[in-house]
Amino acid sequence: MTDGNPESDGRTTDDRTTESPADGDPVEELRERKRRARLGGGEERIAAQHEKGKLTARERIEYFLDEDSFREFDQLRTHRSHNFGMEERQVPGDGVVTGYGDVDGRKVFVFAHDFTVFGGSLGEVFAEKVCKVMDEALEVGAPIVGLNDSAGARIQEGIDSLAGYAEIFHRNQLASGVVPQISAIMGPCAGGAVYSPAITDFTLMVEETSHMFITGPRVIETVTGEEVSFEELGGAATHTAESGVAHFTEVDEKAALDDIRRLLSYLPANNLADPPRTEPTDDPGRRDEELRAAVPEAPQKPYDATNVIERVVDRDTFFEVAGPYARNLVTGFARLDGLPVGVVANQPRVNAGTLDIDASLKGSRFVRFCDAFNVPILTFVDVPGFMPGTDQEHGGIIKHGAKLLYAYSEATVPLLTVITRKAYGGAYDVMASKHVRADVNYAWPTAEIAVMGPQGAVGVLYDDELAAADDTEARREELIEEYRDAFANPYTAAERGFVDDVLEPPATRPRLIDDLHMLRSKRVDGPDRKHGNIPL
Repeated sequence: MTDGNPESDGRTTDDRTTESPADGDPVEELRERKRRARLGGGEERIAAQHEKGKLTARERIEYFLDEDSFREFDQLRTHRSHNFGMEERQVPGDGVVTGYGDVDGRKVFVFAHDFTVFGGSLGEVFAEKVCKVMDEALEVGAPIVGLNDSAGARIQEGIDSLAGYAEIFHRNQLASGVVPQISAIMGPCAGGAVYSPAITDFTLMVEETSHMFITGPRVIETVTGEEVSFEELGGAATHTAESGVAHFTEVDEKAALDDIRRLLSYLPANNLADPPRTEPTDDPGRRDEELRAAVPEAPQKPYDATNVIERVVDRDTFFEVAGPYARNLVTGFARLDGLPVGVVANQPRVNAGTLDIDASLKGSRFVRFCDAFNVPILTFVDVPGFMPGTDQEHGGIIKHGAKLLYAYSEATVPLLTVITRKAYGGAYDVMASKHVRADVNYAWPTAEIAVMGPQGAVGVLYDDELAAADDTEARREELIEEYRDAFANPYTAAERGFVDDVLEPPATRPRLIDDLHMLRSKRVDGPDRKHGNIPL
């Protein structure tokens, strides 16, 4: 698990001992032990950490939590290993700082790897400390934040290190959907160590200093002959834009910790609590007249979905999640009249807003998180369908698209949907339609709701007629207009009750706020079963 770490292999030595003060004063001994625990690997290694542009474990916690709110667990614990001379290198705390504190006055449990102690490598006691704080968070019902900066498994402790990781993974699973779990990668994270952050709900990385990978560059070059840098293989840009493993990237650690604080502001403490409402700073009755021009009249013309989102939700509250990944689908948190909502929107400026494999994965994971933690979901629909192509079909678009359908269908939180323009084919069904039990569905006058777009439909329905026409293109345009008038509009769906109303765009915000307040008491009883089987 330590292979590939650019800074340490977990064999870091520390020649400090656990000797007590010579005078034997018990109070002085306590103070000395705690002083040494606060120093971690010592001043030289702290300086080395700073030279890399990294904070220490304690500095991260101090910056992240409300002032003077941190209460530490197991500050004086040391490892029990006697392998490879480890009995002579005991350090109070054993390379991880654990405890709890407040973020904006709300309880949060935290653990932070201390890279200055044995390279932050995980041993038996290290793992026990992390498990203890996770167990406590589950009992109390409060979020868990992990600040990762570790060489991986501590080689000197052998199988005990591997067992420690497994104990943590199991607790990640137990906490999933019960309390929010957030991981920040503040340094190396390699081998089996990456699986704990992968199980958590959100992962943040820091440019240049964060790296995640199963197998490091050296092993890859040895086995495959491929040469790749740490940054290319597992840097922040790779995992936020390419793999989708990370949801946020920031230029430095303090900005990443600020992101976690902001993220927590939208989330409840646990799955039995409601998301925290803040005092609204925006008029719930505000009508933004510029929404009338937000969606172009030309059906093929792109526009930025975030412009629509930001004009509907409370001003300055939209916080995008996983922005660089699968950019044809926008996900994030916002507020309506101070109430947190999760936002999902097709993005017409990227691949016309089509749903592909990555967008389906991104959307389904986000929808399921919101549903697990009682966050209502607001969906803006402008989708021409699923992405065509052999790469998508061979990659399993059917299975992956079904994940998004499944996620919306199983959701029991309030579901509010606005169709701004296109809603074609199966993608219309998937995107929080009335048929998968969305609570309120609206359409704008620009909406086009049909089995397929007018051009494709005319090609299928009137192929023979067009072949025999004297002026094929003129006749095609006539048929397209006829189809658009008959089907590609919101009124047929409204007549059938598949949309609850056709709204003028400026009326959207006030109506959604009224609906959200109405739906706050929503309760859904599902069938009696152990769990469903989402198409993974």
